[in-house]
Amino acid sequence: MKEHNLQKKYLLFKAKNKDPKAFSKVYDLYTERIYRFVYFKVSNQEQAQDLTSEVFLKTWQAIIDGKDIRNLNAFIYKVARNLVIDYYRQERKREVALDQEEVEQQQMTAVVDQLKEMETKLEVEKIEAKLKELKDEYREVIILRFIEGLSIKEIAEIVDKKTGTVRVILYRAINTLKELMSESEGQES
Repeated sequence: MKEHNLQKKYLLFKAKNKDPKAFSKVYDLYTERIYRFVYFKVSNQEQAQDLTSEVFLKTWQAIIDGKDIRNLNAFIYKVARNLVIDYYRQERKREVALDQEEVEQQQMTAVVDQLKEMETKLEVEKIEAKLKELKDEYREVIILRFIEGLSIKEIAEIVDKKTGTVRVILYRAINTLKELMSESEGQES
């Protein structure tokens, strides 16, 4: 883990010196993870690919412009998150956006696709139904923590909240999900 962080810091250092090969390695290291994160948010393969490309263009531009980037991982996810937010703002302005229920359904479908690889079909169906009932904020921290594997500190940087606040949100999200799962198991008995 420590070696992996050193590698990221070294790549960031090389990229800050405008080394395109180093940035290419950054791209290779993050592209799949960022695509997955964006796809969970937009549930459209083509749009997720476009936004993922834009994430790396903006990141490279920030590096070239000399922006002070201390945590490359958090910075890239934050760029991705902001682009997704911008994407939905533009969609609303065009009045082409799906209603909130359809957006949530698409997000849940994407989450379920990922979870199916890790859980049995029955468990995935239960989790899908219950994740859908969570607030967006709860669902987002659960995805970032347990699907993307990010640290509390990285999530805090991405969502612009203090680490203590993120811990509380994650704690509440997990408890809410557990309660929802318990209720459904009680109803099935």
